[in-house]
Amino acid sequence: MTDVDMSNPLLAASSLPYRLPDYRAIRPEHYLPAFTEAFAAHRREIDAITNVTAAPTFENTLVPLERSGELLHDVASAFYTVSSADATPEIQEIEEALAPLMAAHTDAVQLNAALYRRIASVHSQLDDLGLAPEDRYLVERHYREMTHAGAGLDETQKARLTEINGRLSTLTTTFEKNLLNDTNDLAVVFDDVTELDGLADGEISAAARAAADRGTAGAWLVSLTLFTGHPYLGSLRNRDSRARIMAASRARGARDNGNDNRPVLREIVRLRAERAELLGYRSHADYVTSDETAGNPEAVRDLLFRLAAPAARNARTEQAALQAMADAEPEPFTIEAHDWAYFTEKVRAAEYDIDAAALRPWFEAERVLHDGVFRAATELYGITFTDRPDLPGYHPDVRVFEVFNADGSALGLYLLDLYTRDSKRGGAWMNSIVSQSRLRGTAPVVVNNLNVVKPETGTPTLLTLDEVTTFFHEFGHALHGLFATVTYPHFAGTNVFRDFVEFPSQVNEMWIFWPEILAAYARHIETDEPLPAQVVERLNASESFNQGFATSEYLAASWLDQAWHSLSAADAASDRDVAAFEASALAEIGLDNPAVPTRYSSTYFAHIFSGGYSAGYYSYIWSEVLDADTVAWFRENGGLTRANGDRFRDRLLGVGGSKDPLEAYRDFRGRDAEIAPLLSRRGLDT
Repeated sequence: MTDVDMSNPLLAASSLPYRLPDYRAIRPEHYLPAFTEAFAAHRREIDAITNVTAAPTFENTLVPLERSGELLHDVASAFYTVSSADATPEIQEIEEALAPLMAAHTDAVQLNAALYRRIASVHSQLDDLGLAPEDRYLVERHYREMTHAGAGLDETQKARLTEINGRLSTLTTTFEKNLLNDTNDLAVVFDDVTELDGLADGEISAAARAAADRGTAGAWLVSLTLFTGHPYLGSLRNRDSRARIMAASRARGARDNGNDNRPVLREIVRLRAERAELLGYRSHADYVTSDETAGNPEAVRDLLFRLAAPAARNARTEQAALQAMADAEPEPFTIEAHDWAYFTEKVRAAEYDIDAAALRPWFEAERVLHDGVFRAATELYGITFTDRPDLPGYHPDVRVFEVFNADGSALGLYLLDLYTRDSKRGGAWMNSIVSQSRLRGTAPVVVNNLNVVKPETGTPTLLTLDEVTTFFHEFGHALHGLFATVTYPHFAGTNVFRDFVEFPSQVNEMWIFWPEILAAYARHIETDEPLPAQVVERLNASESFNQGFATSEYLAASWLDQAWHSLSAADAASDRDVAAFEASALAEIGLDNPAVPTRYSSTYFAHIFSGGYSAGYYSYIWSEVLDADTVAWFRENGGLTRANGDRFRDRLLGVGGSKDPLEAYRDFRGRDAEIAPLLSRRGLDT
């Protein structure tokens, strides 16, 4: 580096353990200068590879390629962790400025003709090089990914591709910003506390605090979740209150205001379709799935259609039961989307004697973390966790834990960001700040983000069962990031095919109701009594309850994703009405029940229009085939044992992206996955 401002903490090596960025020293104005230097450093490293006059080899091309870009990785990981979880207006402005710069730099590397020729040369000699399996797979993946990105196009085509990628980077950033702003703007304000009848005292006090924080003291504010529904809809007795929350949720990004995402997503769809055609594919879905385990959109379509009909049938059966209860009300009415969760809880209570809201005192967040999430990992893998309050997070709410292997050796860091705030995007996720790599000598630093409403100071955080499930799920991603042990950064952590990445996280959900884990964490906040055995039995008995709704809303969103991204360039060019397109797509697959809305409508479908799941939202159900089959394996082989955990860690989680994921699955399971366990779990086998 030359003329580098080493006072910029992002450009100096971190003095903290595991190379954790020192967020105490990083200020917003540090980011763009750091990116500028990191881009330049990476370009110099790539030039050094392409300027080598010797014939291309694995050692003089692939190894230095894997060493390159380390500074950029560090700066980007530090920044994007913050931009997703604490996107202040200043950070949003930086992200908007950065988006086209990052896209241009990525293209400069991925479309570099000289680099591509060198990699292609090594790839052509693969059978003669005698490379180790991870080395060979590295060559195959770099060659495949650069080809897939367009490195083989001519210069005119590359110029247009770069234009498209730059514009898409701006549009996806705009989509996310619009969604965050509209979500905050549409938070529902209630002037009378009786309108919140049915919520717990802690939920009401949290709503009062949220209103006060917004400058409307004396009112109650309910913020919106990312998905269409809302956890409070299952408890609110006031039908008008439920309707207001549902209407606000479904209006996001579609209000003819400055946050309207309809023109944004139409342009995203058009450009993605044009890019796919430029790269030789029929559609964006065809382009994406060609480099996933699915292989093609027809395989995805077949799975979604196979599941949609029984899911819709089960949802109609569930709806009839809810309607019977609504008909028995003093003033009968037709069940609508905002009624479903509330009357579902009534049916659940009647059929299984379960009051989901009443379970919250058994799910105190600190106990769920230590005696549930962490304990299951300790029992299964032998790892332990030590609180590190001396290490800084990127926000005061972030907690840092050091993770150790069973033999006491250091493994990495785990950061937890539990609570919602206006500057955090919706949903829940895992990301890495530092990835493990033998080549770089780095150990993993991973983050889990949830969006739990923060209670009043001094009041315990009580989770819903859905939030407990999300906690275990996201921690499954964290374990994947912690356990992956590879040589090359390209394969680090969760860098696997998109339609495989949800598999480990879904498997980790199985420990929620595992008897010794449940008995440890599900204890009443006041009495310390365990969750009664009869309640546990009823919860287990109700496993497939409401699965018609849950499966239908998910499949509907997956189909919307496929519908948008299956358009050809010519079809995508028309300025179509978003609502009409959604209605037509849902009717095509038979999931157009107004009482069962899609989990995400297009204008707030962040997974596909600002996240990494475009044409890939099917990944959850695709991965669940593997997940359900794996859960069956664990049950058949003794469940929560170190032997089982070590096998799962060594053969699946530990390989990261360093081998074909289905090959890794066969190595673990001894065969390909079977779909029967999934059909049984979701009640789709009858």
